[in-house]
Amino acid sequence: MAEPTLLEVFGSGAIQDANTITISKTDLVTVGLTADANNTAESLLAAIVLLAREALTSARFETTLEQSITIEPGFDSVVQRDDGTGTLVSYKQNQLNINLHKLDASTIDPDDY
Repeated sequence: MAEPTLLEVFGSGAIQDANTITISKTDLVTVGLTADANNTAESLLAAIVLLAREALTSARFETTLEQSITIEPGFDSVVQRDDGTGTLVSYKQNQLNINLHKLDASTIDPDDY
């Protein structure tokens, strides 16, 4: 198999040129995003990671030498967070681990992946 394509990772509406990348919110709806003119940056990032997770699996990594990033579940937990008044509130923390694989891991350079 070849390196994962832009469309596989970011959806069928993804396009890029020398200066921009466009990811269609329509593609992000498949992972639960409610597309809106005012989606938060965090909701968009979460949807992008969830969509990319479908293509960047560990199973595919094992069979595709050209793939160098995997997105895997971590260990979900419950964490305490101050609500601003001194009261601790329980939050569920869902982990997704984004793993960058390369032979020499001394630095992270996006051009290597």
